[in-house]
Amino acid sequence: MLNMFSLNKLPWMSGTDGQEKVVLTAAEVESLRSELGALEEREAHCKAQLEHIDEVVRAARLSGYLDMRMRWATLPGEPLPVDDTDVDDWLPRFFVLQGSCIFWYSSCTDLSPQDSTLLSDVVEVGTLPCLIRDNEDKRYCFYISTRYGLKYECSSNSKIKVDSWLEALRSDCKLRSD
Repeated sequence: MLNMFSLNKLPWMSGTDGQEKVVLTAAEVESLRSELGALEEREAHCKAQLEHIDEVVRAARLSGYLDMRMRWATLPGEPLPVDDTDVDDWLPRFFVLQGSCIFWYSSCTDLSPQDSTLLSDVVEVGTLPCLIRDNEDKRYCFYISTRYGLKYECSSNSKIKVDSWLEALRSDCKLRSD
């Protein structure tokens, strides 16, 4: 148990009964108490995160990690966007399809989502060409377009995961297939 604490060079003494004992100063005891308090606080935080993840996943229709990037639609009069296929701005996000919303978190352990989109705002869902990034495996891609001109591009190395998301989104948003 004492190996968990930072006081790794504790003074050991042999007791009269032949057992080894640790002799601590008041400052060392207080330091151990402080470390115990910090560990208990961290444990409580980890339990809260775990309970939150469990709650989110149980209530979700679909959830999981996808790589994502966002693009805005070109407005009338703007030049066409530059070809950004070589730009590697994909970020891993934990997506949750729950009720009438899509939520995404920076990590599945986050207690609140980074952003969300109402399914009623989704106007189009479809596939994108596969890509290969930095000599990785093939990544299957799809997009979600909103009525506000925001396009979420998502990818995964699992075709089954991408197909599951497409099917769920098309059925929940009542959209036609490509």
